[in-house]
Amino acid sequence: MNDLQLYLTFAIFAAVILAIAFDVIDMALAALLGVSLMMLFGILGNEDFVAVGKTAAGPLALLFGGMVVARVLAETGIFPRIGSILLRATGGSGKRFLLLIFVIVAPVCSLLPNATTVILLAPIVIRVAQALELDFVGPMILMALISNTAGLLTLVGDPATFLVGSSIGMSFGSYLKHVSLGGLLALLSILPLLPWLMPQVWKVRRQLPAQLPVEKIERPWFVVLALVVLAIMVLLFMFGEDIPAHIAPPAVAIVGATLALLVVYGARVAPVETVIRDVDWKTLVFLAAIFCLVQGFIKTGLLQGMAFRLADGFGTDFLLVGLLLLVGIGVLSSVLANIPVVAAALVMTKGYLVAIEAVPETAMAASFVDWPIATLPVFVAMMFGATLGGNATMIGASANVVSIGICASHGQRVTFIRFMRYGLPITVVQLTVSGLYVLALSHLMH
Repeated sequence: MNDLQLYLTFAIFAAVILAIAFDVIDMALAALLGVSLMMLFGILGNEDFVAVGKTAAGPLALLFGGMVVARVLAETGIFPRIGSILLRATGGSGKRFLLLIFVIVAPVCSLLPNATTVILLAPIVIRVAQALELDFVGPMILMALISNTAGLLTLVGDPATFLVGSSIGMSFGSYLKHVSLGGLLALLSILPLLPWLMPQVWKVRRQLPAQLPVEKIERPWFVVLALVVLAIMVLLFMFGEDIPAHIAPPAVAIVGATLALLVVYGARVAPVETVIRDVDWKTLVFLAAIFCLVQGFIKTGLLQGMAFRLADGFGTDFLLVGLLLLVGIGVLSSVLANIPVVAAALVMTKGYLVAIEAVPETAMAASFVDWPIATLPVFVAMMFGATLGGNATMIGASANVVSIGICASHGQRVTFIRFMRYGLPITVVQLTVSGLYVLALSHLMH
């Protein structure tokens, strides 16, 4: 990449982010225009799209599969029923409604990818908010932020976390031992902020009817089949990589989508083409375009050069490096999609560890898993930075993009600034809590 292309890359990237931030143009169109300009100026070539495919295929497959399964579940009529039960549980209290979002979303997101959870639970949250005569945008954003954070509770809860964990050979059990507590603390740190961030919801008190109707399930057998598909997905997310077939989460999502479509087809509930057409293709296209833009950013060599700067400046001070990565990746993940950011940062971090001779050069290979225990806080910091940094803006995480897409489909467009009003304060607090956790973990590793 020559100097002109280098400057053009930064200019195009900045223009796309600013266009989205100030709502100048539709965000998917802005991202596609950015990719088109990079192609026209020779910044992105065929080999770059191959590289993007390797990084983006898994996360996009997770999203697609989740969207299909959620669309099939919508045909069961179970969401209105659950919404009625949740509305009754709120007792008309906005405060209780927000707390119930925590109770429902966090456990689901510990087992299912965060964007999938948002897709599944959005109809319930919107239904209850409307019944309480509330603007549903705040609760929908909160659901996205909780889902992103709760993804830290297990290895499979967040694509960025899974990417880091799987690249160093971390098992499901090892993750629970070393990372899950930090995820729980980050999740709980949201609670004290709610009365300040969402007072218009927190203080609401509505009088509900004495008898709330509970919608009848028309096809209980179809509900059972759809829930069996969901249960199979959850089990495969948890144990798929431990069975002989080694089914990774993206493959699980495709298997789940296929089974869900098979159920719809066999039950003659809805045409398969209708289910596929209703997938949020705009969100998938936007995320794919962002992956391409990040590939152009990676080609600048900025991240790779930082590996050697880390080695020269900090040597084997893993705690300090981990905290720098926590903040740096957190900031980048707020304006870029966190999955490609963490993919690039992994290359940089492994390069740093090779440069200081903490691991041999073979550590750059995907099959290397013999990482010194002292380096664990560095990778854990990356997980926190990528996952929690994505909470700051509406383009920082796939769950955020999905959430605002659903809001738009229900007549509420969410601006960049409005999302950030909720996301940025929560992100600052969470990164601070995570930094303290990495500090404690580093002392335990010694």
